[in-house]
Amino acid sequence: MAKQADRFALYQQAVQEPEHEVAFLDRIFRRQFARPATILREDFCGAFSVCCHWVRGRPNRQAIGVDLDPKALAWGKQHNLAKLPIAAQERITLLKRDVRRVAGTKADIVAAQNFSFFTFHTRRELCSYFRAAYRNLGPQGMLALDIMGGYETFKEDLRETRRLRNFRYQWEQARFDPISHRGTFNIHFLFPDGSEIPKAFTYHWRLWTIPEIRELLAQAGFPRSDVYWEGTNQKTGKGNGVFRTRQKAPSDPAWIAYIIAIKK
Repeated sequence: MAKQADRFALYQQAVQEPEHEVAFLDRIFRRQFARPATILREDFCGAFSVCCHWVRGRPNRQAIGVDLDPKALAWGKQHNLAKLPIAAQERITLLKRDVRRVAGTKADIVAAQNFSFFTFHTRRELCSYFRAAYRNLGPQGMLALDIMGGYETFKEDLRETRRLRNFRYQWEQARFDPISHRGTFNIHFLFPDGSEIPKAFTYHWRLWTIPEIRELLAQAGFPRSDVYWEGTNQKTGKGNGVFRTRQKAPSDPAWIAYIIAIKK
């Protein structure tokens, strides 16, 4: 089963919820600016499923996807872009570029999802990206970042497995260095016949904290940033997928939040 599986398709099934992300971004933008967003830029877009769901939502929407991985972009063209009507395909622009080096059409929303900006390991690198995002927003716009944290994210040799329809998704925290706050994380896919795709995806990230990110956003020019904290399902004790602004939060062992930086 592993030999027949497609790791990009498995990733989209296990990790991404583009419908939720598009709805969330649209709702927050409307709340901030009292108008709908039209242009979305998806940085570190991979197979750019968020771009595709964005343009599918309304006929006047445009999307820009930026990524350095030619394999992910090619897969997205074949499996995501091709499923859209031609008119919608024409409203998506794809760029194989460094997200810090792209200029052009100003976006209403710049989104860096799936903790992708953790790939920047120094304050200088991350601030450079935030400055680029600021420049690529129109006079009114927002940068959306998701972030994970909590003391369980610092544990080594920790594996969490989730069962899906025809496979199991496994997240591994392989290594964490408390001095540099850098870690190595792997995604494995396991199948009912005992086969597997080990290290289907590997990430070498710095685990940034919320205060660090907000300080760098202010340094990059954003006058304000808000934290949207995920609520808790009282039955399971896990996240419920509902994010609301918070000034303080509980010390959960593992949490996910959004940081929304506002430009206006």
